[in-house]
Amino acid sequence: MKKIDFLGGVNGEVTGSSYLLTSSNDSEILIDLGMFQGDALSVKKNYEMLGFHAATLQGVFITHGHLDHCGRLPLLVYGGYRGKIYMTAPTKSFVQILLDDSARIAEKDRSKEPLYTAEEVWKTMDMIEVVDYDTEIKVGNFTAIYRDAGHILGSSSIEIKDNLDDQKIVFSGDLGNTPQNIVKPTKYIDSADIVVMESTYGDSDHPNEDPTAIIQEEINIIEKSDGVLLIPVFAIERTQEILHIINRLKEEGKVASTTQVFLDSPMAIDVTSVYMNFKEHYNEEIQSHKDIPFNFDGLEITYDPRDSKQIRNKAGAKVIIAGSGMMSGGRILHHAYNYLPLDSTRVLFVGYQAEETLGRQVLEGAKHVKIDNESVTVRANIREIKTLSSHADQQRLMKWLTHIKDVKKVFLVHGENEQREALAEKIKTDLKITDITLPNYNDSIPLT
Repeated sequence: MKKIDFLGGVNGEVTGSSYLLTSSNDSEILIDLGMFQGDALSVKKNYEMLGFHAATLQGVFITHGHLDHCGRLPLLVYGGYRGKIYMTAPTKSFVQILLDDSARIAEKDRSKEPLYTAEEVWKTMDMIEVVDYDTEIKVGNFTAIYRDAGHILGSSSIEIKDNLDDQKIVFSGDLGNTPQNIVKPTKYIDSADIVVMESTYGDSDHPNEDPTAIIQEEINIIEKSDGVLLIPVFAIERTQEILHIINRLKEEGKVASTTQVFLDSPMAIDVTSVYMNFKEHYNEEIQSHKDIPFNFDGLEITYDPRDSKQIRNKAGAKVIIAGSGMMSGGRILHHAYNYLPLDSTRVLFVGYQAEETLGRQVLEGAKHVKIDNESVTVRANIREIKTLSSHADQQRLMKWLTHIKDVKKVFLVHGENEQREALAEKIKTDLKITDITLPNYNDSIPLT
């Protein structure tokens, strides 16, 4: 392999993941093309010129169906790419939902040009080729194999070999907090020369906590006070985990059957339907269920925005599960506006909160926040569950890397700088790998 270009998901960022791999004869493939999210400077990068010639790419490989890994794919159409985009079957379903939603939102936003339109999304979907785990894919001079990353349904780490010099590089994608409630465990990889590895929780281990007990406790509290429990969620995986847990709690009589639960996210509703189509990807525990693990008495689906607004008029205790997971958009915002000022409200964060997001501000104890340019006082009780994160913590990251033999070089990506630096030190100390790079945006680094 000749070089790798880091086009996103680096320099302390956890969004915009994208890597250009160049073989020893100058042929190129792309791994991920994610959307930048967060502050204005990050979002601005979505509108920059692509750091490669899309028309000459030999192939595009997507690790999983999260917007920060696939959200800019339609830009390939503008760039003249006409090849194949490889991903697993669940990932394809998620990509369709995410890109359609992204195009729809962009077309409604009159303040700037849409990043892409529904037509580009349709053309993008037409280029997708579904791949199976553990099966060789030959693309030009490269051979790729997808391994189950155990992060979300269909998520993958990708082994890529340059057949001209026999070098092998592994892209971790996002590694799972294995074992998880729904997906199968992370699949370990035997060997590689080079590893490009995520580091989201590279500086810490998830605490020893019982998420089911915490969710039960939070619901029981609002049942006594007729309060509101807000759960900001990511549409993919986290929503389904929460629904599965509440389903179990209701079955066991640990929360009241009459307690209202609102799934108030059109995307999460669509994604949950996708989960029902890929039961073969569930872990053994979920596959053993005879009933639907994401449905129960008292669950109300609010697809229509008018139904969403009517939730406020419902009397009694209620759990509102709404997107987005970092409170950076979506229906959680109008619920936050209505309920954050009430001391009877409880907010339960169940996923990573990136810097500069509303979720991060609330989690860190802000007493006043801005929602739609209005100041909102925060009197709600705030709590976080870290063990429901779908990202591996430090010990799981180290276990995954330790299993890979013959590693000569490691690149740490998809993590804030503090997390990357801590993981680099841990790898040097425990594994004696000294060639560790924390790449910056647009770095082009030789591999020979």
